[in-house]
Amino acid sequence: MDYLPLFYQLQGKHCLLIGGGAIALRKAGLLSKAGGLIHVVTHQIEPELDQLARQSGGSVRLGDYQLSDLEGKTLVIAATDDAQLNSQVSADAQRLTIPVNVVDNPALCSVILPAIIDRSPLVIAVSSGGQSPVLARLLRSKIESTIPSAYGRLAALVGKFRRRVQEKFTTVDARRDFWEETLQGPLAEMVFAGKDHVAEEMLETALDAEQIPAPAGEVYLVGAGPGDPDLLTFKALRLMQKADVVLYDRLVAAEIVDLTRKDAEKIYVGKARADHALPQQDINQLIITLAKQGKKVLRLKGGDPFIFGRGGEEIQELATHRIPFQVVPDITAASGCAAYAGIPLTHRDYAQSVRFITGHLKDGSIKLPWDELLHREQTLVFYMGLVGLPVICQQLIEHGRDPQTPIALIEKGTTREQQVIIGDLGNMPKKVQAHQVTAPTLLIVGDVVKLQSQLHWFDPAKESG
Repeated sequence: MDYLPLFYQLQGKHCLLIGGGAIALRKAGLLSKAGGLIHVVTHQIEPELDQLARQSGGSVRLGDYQLSDLEGKTLVIAATDDAQLNSQVSADAQRLTIPVNVVDNPALCSVILPAIIDRSPLVIAVSSGGQSPVLARLLRSKIESTIPSAYGRLAALVGKFRRRVQEKFTTVDARRDFWEETLQGPLAEMVFAGKDHVAEEMLETALDAEQIPAPAGEVYLVGAGPGDPDLLTFKALRLMQKADVVLYDRLVAAEIVDLTRKDAEKIYVGKARADHALPQQDINQLIITLAKQGKKVLRLKGGDPFIFGRGGEEIQELATHRIPFQVVPDITAASGCAAYAGIPLTHRDYAQSVRFITGHLKDGSIKLPWDELLHREQTLVFYMGLVGLPVICQQLIEHGRDPQTPIALIEKGTTREQQVIIGDLGNMPKKVQAHQVTAPTLLIVGDVVKLQSQLHWFDPAKESG
């Protein structure tokens, strides 16, 4: 993170604006909305900027910038086309530890002015750290289209009742649970429908209740997909933001863990072959213990929880203890990794079926029904098959598969570190030895692998050339 996002209280504070053109006018508009007193120093000034500055309770001085202009100022913005002047203003302000923004020059800024979605008192800011203001504005437009203006009224209503809620609920967790249930229920819908008075009555009724029920524990078994955060479902993201505790394994990308609620407790329960941070039985017990404490527990699993994710074992335990749970599927590694590598798992000319197989069994062996894996028009996908790769290739050949059958190994599929190694059953073990391959990996066996060179990337310019 290049910048720490902060919201600055400018009500009644003196702000210095160097420059008098159209860009300075836009910045002055933001300062005015935030209640700042705008002081402008410039040689020429737009009439509208002159009026805005004086109406804010600030001033306008026509002339050269002087060091004394910084005295008593809370924020400085340089919006001129004079690079030397902008640099001087930045140096002077930073020497005096006054926050300074130089328009279109991030290197001279100690603060960045973001693109803003204003639903006051709810304010959302989007920044690219000065690298691409246009991209920030485009993202702002996307966010604005999904957030009704009524969210501002909803935030104001919450603020009106905030002190009463603090008095009613003595702990942070209890207050959070109350607001989460309230803001995701019919009360918010009343505000969106313009029936603010009804929403207020609903809040009054909830707070006047004699007894507030204790929070009920719940478990969310959520698939995190094969690695790319963009593959998460909307439901997964929503539950990730509700959870009090997050249990995640080694297959969950750090970028995905970062999308969970910031104040949630995070517990690593990763398991690798012969190296378990927590045995599965202990994980099951931990989930149950946390849920019985009234917590909302997120069990975040790589891929899909019901495809070699041991999710079935976990919900069996939850059902036995009558603990409410939700299961959220996601894209399993076979689908995600194959798609990103350009390998269709089925194809009319090559494969009419696909089979998902674990690369090692519960006892660590690779005792598989090899005779069932010989059909040429069937794609085989081996999960967790890196360690057992030599045995897998050998057994398939010994049971009748052609040694030249294509095979692909996909390392860290769907992520920026994705690597695809193409070979055949006969030479793949040696090929993998020549690379420093680390888990997670996926093996795809079958003639569909032949298509990878054509489909892994389509470049229109190259095709037209």
